[in-house]
Amino acid sequence: MTSSTSIAPALGRRRAYWQAAACLAVLMCAAYLALRHWPALHTGALRLAVADQGWLLVGATAAAATWVSSALAQQGAVTRPLPGGRLVAAQFAASAANHVLPAGLGAGAVNVRFLMRCGLPAGRAASALAVKATAGAVARGALIAALAPACPGLLRIPDIPLAALVAVPAAAALVVLLLNSPLWPRCQCALAAVLADIRAVHADPRRAAALWGGSLGFAALHSLVLIAVTRAVALPLPPVRVALLYLAASSAAALLPTPGGLGSLDAALALALTSSGAPGATAASVVLGYRLLTVWLPLVPGLLVLALLIRRKSL
Repeated sequence: MTSSTSIAPALGRRRAYWQAAACLAVLMCAAYLALRHWPALHTGALRLAVADQGWLLVGATAAAATWVSSALAQQGAVTRPLPGGRLVAAQFAASAANHVLPAGLGAGAVNVRFLMRCGLPAGRAASALAVKATAGAVARGALIAALAPACPGLLRIPDIPLAALVAVPAAAALVVLLLNSPLWPRCQCALAAVLADIRAVHADPRRAAALWGGSLGFAALHSLVLIAVTRAVALPLPPVRVALLYLAASSAAALLPTPGGLGSLDAALALALTSSGAPGATAASVVLGYRLLTVWLPLVPGLLVLALLIRRKSL
């Protein structure tokens, strides 16, 4: 009895040390990112200081609503109810973490940890995240298909380079190797779990509506942020065209594993806007304004919320 009672406080202190270290690491990361990217923050603020503040407020409101849409989609991806306030806070923290680690690893880690704290096993938490990501990709594709007829000729199939043609048989060979490897049974189990979760979610109309409504809302609200910034800097492009350009550029940027699409999405958006007739300087201001509203302004507060969630053992 004595040994067990002495072990428990020691484990508690060790857990507290790790949580304090994690909070400190997050805060140091926030300070580092703020200092490193201060020129971009300063320049963006100066450029947007002369823009239409009303449209910028619309863009900021839409950016804040993306976290609510993300929380709605995450709730729809699981069958058990989640705490609403902490769920939205976790999405806010996940969006900040997503700009620190590449390929969505930061947001994935935050969401999986949050779902596990809510009582889901690790496998179910990971499959819920996969369901949400799949719904997001399908929703983005559906919006592109719905908006493309309104802008004929805007989306063109690019020339396929020789390297891509060579990569096709290489990818097929990798698939064959995977099917014959010892890892394939585990992949089958993971795929079966995801399919089971998809069936369970769609068996409940409320969960399905939350999943698809949140996924569609997330993509549409990001498009609205870009539309608002183009209006703020007086770029005369139709809103439907801007939304389609954003959806196509963000889909292309998702293929490059950069943190939060930094660099890849910026280049894709700038290229898409200039190819639609926007002057280079104006296109740069639009991309900078979009990044300021969706990344730089919420980044440090999001990391602070992440540290707070860790401290309160919600992650």
